[in-house]
Amino acid sequence: MFSDLITSQSRIKLLNVFLAFPLEMYHVRELVRRTGDEINAVRRELSFLEKKGILEKEPRANRIYYSLSKTYQFYYDLLEIGVKTIGLGANILKNKVKLGKIKYVMFSGRFVRRMEKKQDQIDLVVVGTVVLPELSLLIRNEETRLGTEINYTAMSEEEFIFRKKKRDPFISSLLAGSRVMLMGDEEQLLS
Repeated sequence: MFSDLITSQSRIKLLNVFLAFPLEMYHVRELVRRTGDEINAVRRELSFLEKKGILEKEPRANRIYYSLSKTYQFYYDLLEIGVKTIGLGANILKNKVKLGKIKYVMFSGRFVRRMEKKQDQIDLVVVGTVVLPELSLLIRNEETRLGTEINYTAMSEEEFIFRKKKRDPFISSLLAGSRVMLMGDEEQLLS
């Protein structure tokens, strides 16, 4: 996705690192290791991203750490792009044929923002005819990458429509909360 808009491969690699773990701080050497780029290229791109307000830097001891700037006007938009192009979102889109006939896929806003989740919070909802073993495999891989459990639910379109008509509390809270659509039309979902 970023390669459609950004010509600098170093910048794309850096954004992918920051969006994969949006709450983390990284020092220059760590970013060089993660991107595989030369240190001067990384420094140049960090400087550019900082000047644009996308990143902020913080000196600690004798190192400078960089992180995504929560005050950047498109911060939440970047997180949405990140969840769709990196990790589980990208893998669902890449394997959508293997996953069955899917109507909707949505992430909770709390999951996208990596906020602490409540006990009963669902991170991912998949609606359609879903091949559960394939979905479970993708989710297990993402849980390993993130180092945390992902709560998800899958249901048929018929079940979703039925529960929505009956004003099922789970579906009502799902539709009332913040979400990021990975697949499907949000307007149709809400109608």
